[in-house]
Amino acid sequence: MPYRKTIFAKDEIYHVVNRGINHASIFENKNDYQRFISLIDFLRFLPGMQYSHFRRLPIEERRDFFETLRRRNKPVIECLAFCLMPNHFHLLLKQLETGGTQGFLRNLQNSYAKYCNAKYKRSGSLFQSPFHSVRIENDYQLNHVSRYIHLNPSSAYLVQAKDLKNYKYSSYNDYIKESAYEFVCPGLVLGNFKSKDQYENFVLEQAEDQRAINAIKHLVLENR
Repeated sequence: MPYRKTIFAKDEIYHVVNRGINHASIFENKNDYQRFISLIDFLRFLPGMQYSHFRRLPIEERRDFFETLRRRNKPVIECLAFCLMPNHFHLLLKQLETGGTQGFLRNLQNSYAKYCNAKYKRSGSLFQSPFHSVRIENDYQLNHVSRYIHLNPSSAYLVQAKDLKNYKYSSYNDYIKESAYEFVCPGLVLGNFKSKDQYENFVLEQAEDQRAINAIKHLVLENR
């Protein structure tokens, strides 16, 4: 399906998806997943330093740099939810600064692609496109997109629905348990529910209903 061009605006929320070129894997092991997650945390501040250079700093210098970064720089995006799958990723982002979403995503994908090309001695594009995105227009869409993102590992048969909390590469536990990732901001979605238990029930009640997932494809971008 053709994707409409998204106009990014401050304080708006966007569901962003991208896949590996030719649907190839973009995450081969836990270190790759963790690298991408660390990049989300680091690059949301548009730090002006390449992550590869940051990683080469001594541990104490890294700690000092990141603490200073968080004090001095406002994040340009909030990550409301995410899920990393073997050959694609989902991000639910709120833009906090003009141009923040595009700048963040450009840096995120470029940095991760360079990491993969060096690690796996490959060249060329890692992702099939710059990225696909859609603006979240209301709370109904916000709730369902967050559920759709968190159900991805179950829908792809990577884990049973009841074991989604054991899938390490998503923000699901930030919604149903304690904070797993400091950069995840679940409050906007959870504010639409009475409790974390209610949100968990909201997710799990649709885990086996593929028709319900299919019914919101036009809201969540995914072509299955």
